[in-house]
Amino acid sequence: MQKFVCRGQTALALLIACCLVFGTTTVAGADAEIDDFDDGIVEDVQEESADVAGEELVYESPVIEPRKFHFADHFDDVEASRKQWVHSQAKKDDTAEEIAKYDGIWNWESPQRIVWPKDKGLVLKSKAKHAAISSRLIKQFDFKSKKPLVVQYEVTMQEGQECGGSYIKLLSAGKETDDLTTFNDKTPYTIMFGPDKCGNDVKMHFIFRHVNPINGTITEKHCNKPKNRLEEPFKDKLPHLYQLVVRPDNSFEIRLDHKIINEGSLLTDFKPAVNPPAEIDDPADQKPADWDEREKIPDPSSQKPDDWNDDALPQIPDVTAVMPEGWLEDEPDMIPDPTAEKPEDWDTEIDGEWEAPLVDNPACEKAPGCGKWQAPHIPNPEYKGKWRAPMIENPNYQGKWAPRKIANPDFFEDLMPFQMTPISAVGLELWSMSNEILFDNLIITDDVDVARDFAANSFDIKRRYIDKESDSFVNKVLELAKSHPTVWGIGLVAFVALTVIGVYCKFGKPKSQDSAASAAAAQAKKTDEPQPDDENEPAGEEDESEEDSSAQVAGESSSSSPKKNKKSDLDNKEQAKQEENSDEPTQTEESTTKSTRKRTVRKD
Repeated sequence: MQKFVCRGQTALALLIACCLVFGTTTVAGADAEIDDFDDGIVEDVQEESADVAGEELVYESPVIEPRKFHFADHFDDVEASRKQWVHSQAKKDDTAEEIAKYDGIWNWESPQRIVWPKDKGLVLKSKAKHAAISSRLIKQFDFKSKKPLVVQYEVTMQEGQECGGSYIKLLSAGKETDDLTTFNDKTPYTIMFGPDKCGNDVKMHFIFRHVNPINGTITEKHCNKPKNRLEEPFKDKLPHLYQLVVRPDNSFEIRLDHKIINEGSLLTDFKPAVNPPAEIDDPADQKPADWDEREKIPDPSSQKPDDWNDDALPQIPDVTAVMPEGWLEDEPDMIPDPTAEKPEDWDTEIDGEWEAPLVDNPACEKAPGCGKWQAPHIPNPEYKGKWRAPMIENPNYQGKWAPRKIANPDFFEDLMPFQMTPISAVGLELWSMSNEILFDNLIITDDVDVARDFAANSFDIKRRYIDKESDSFVNKVLELAKSHPTVWGIGLVAFVALTVIGVYCKFGKPKSQDSAASAAAAQAKKTDEPQPDDENEPAGEEDESEEDSSAQVAGESSSSSPKKNKKSDLDNKEQAKQEENSDEPTQTEESTTKSTRKRTVRKD
């Protein structure tokens, strides 16, 4: 019966756990749907068509039509790609000689997690080294064409990333970029875009270099950070797609795996701002000496009360306290240890006069205390602290002083920051503490649809294949728990419940049976009453022959119930006494409810 109860409890616990998980999953799905339509914003996300059952995903290198791209490289044609990219031979300025050279290693190879052998990428093989490589654009990108700039590429951090970047630089057209072998950190660029991380500082760079239309000076404008931290690409070791779109109306979008993670305007969402303020503080203006910025001042008409004592102490000795009886004022608390001996190597001239260490005075062990007695301190009822006059409004308050404003001599207004310096090359100039960073499917175009189609024939197929391989129950549970941490708590509760039920079913037993058996045994021991057999024995057993051997008796007693042979302590003592006083075989009696049986037992 107990087994059936345990099985029922286990099944009930499993059912409850499944219901909780299903409920959480349903709520999670509902929350996700609600989130998608928060604030009425609908993101332009690349739709992934559902895989048909048994469909085989096949990768083919995307077709590159030069007229549609300013730059494009899928790195699958290794020989052609190697000819296109140029390794930097430069040295980094203001850096130690041993690390100044750009000697990081680049290679064209398949990913560590090979999906298709023909799919290649550009891999940074070295770590803790400066690495730089660049390539000329198919055709220069000119921002005056009034077409959007679209930059898109994949990054797979195959060994994860703790400190380092995976961003790209769009190099400015000009004399300094004519020779790409001199590409370094000082080479002028128009835009820098991509992920970067060091420790807990996670960034998604979008920096553009703005040219002052008045004096030609260049300043870097940094995009505001996205609202959400983007840590997964640095941990999961999976391919991720980064896309930047900058439009002629000065708007921009940054997408990660087709999802918008940041957007805004070149005019309002960068620091420092593109346009300086029209007015600035006058550097020649000084605050007057008599300028009063105090909002409140002490009341000059207030007087300290006559009974106010500034010198009163917070606590004073208790004058009513009495020294406890038995206090030993003449005995010190600590005395030199009488058992201590001066070390043999003690040098008085070097170490000074030797003194025995102090120990507790044994005379004080039974006394309330030793040494000079002092009364305990109590709060001083006369203490009020230092007197201060109450504060009142300052009648001479003039407000917070600020310098006067003057016209900004460097003011300008650039309403078209989109019109940046033309781009002639693309480069990777990195320092990373992780190696095996794979770059793939790097394109620059002026058509968002072209970039989306290129991703559909490369990145999307790759991720669908990887997701299909990882589409197991365990991965689904981990993904659910990652997005909804409460699932961990539900799973833990279900696990503990099943464990407790299992332990109870294995080791627990009904208390009623145990208590009844224990009570019957205790009563029999008290009254020496004969105990009934568990089962009725056959009638033929009453006529047992007295010539049965002791072996037969022993065999019968071992196979019978323990209750059949139970005797009181008095019976056992009498039997032992008879065996000691007689050399003849003795007869033992075993009482039952049906009859009394006599057996001949040989004396050992």
